[in-house]
Amino acid sequence: MLKTKIAVLVSGGGTNLQALIDAEKSGIIKSGKICLVISNKYDAYALERARNNGIATAVVSKSEYTTQESFEDKISELLTQNEIDVIVLAGFMCILSARFTSRYPERILNVHPSLIPSFCGKGFYGLHVHEAALAYGVKVTGATVHFVNEIPDGGRIILQKAVEVLEGDTPEVLQRRVMEQAEWKILPQACEMVCRALLEAADKRLSYFST
Repeated sequence: MLKTKIAVLVSGGGTNLQALIDAEKSGIIKSGKICLVISNKYDAYALERARNNGIATAVVSKSEYTTQESFEDKISELLTQNEIDVIVLAGFMCILSARFTSRYPERILNVHPSLIPSFCGKGFYGLHVHEAALAYGVKVTGATVHFVNEIPDGGRIILQKAVEVLEGDTPEVLQRRVMEQAEWKILPQACEMVCRALLEAADKRLSYFST
């Protein structure tokens, strides 16, 4: 069966990557295949997760490139070499420029640990998001999967899932609940939706040219 080729960009432990790997194995992601994992850090445990599952890996360290453009061009080169169709940012801690994102319109997905447009944009990442949610006193938070464009957390929303904030929550406790109840569920679902849509669009083009 023809499948959409997926690259996952990571920086850290790779829990969202693991959720994607598990979803592919269980059949939640059936229209796509994770073919490449790229990290901007050599010591990211996500690379080990990829290797343990037979997925090709690469490291593109920003410190080894003199400009944002050359850093992004190397990533693009790897994506082209591996014929990647869809890019998933799974805890990738580098902002990508408009120059890069415009090359892949509605083919880059990101998961953000809040219900966008709340607690998102520049400076809102990791525990900072949950700290802000608790400081504001919201009773419901969650996660959002969206397409990536030139605006941080500004692309079209694909899926969202709400998570209850409980009395006594710390940022760390809330972060874990949002991952378990929202991020690890909607990221694979959104990935499958996008991969399936791309395959269906390709089938329509093929049938058009074959008539």
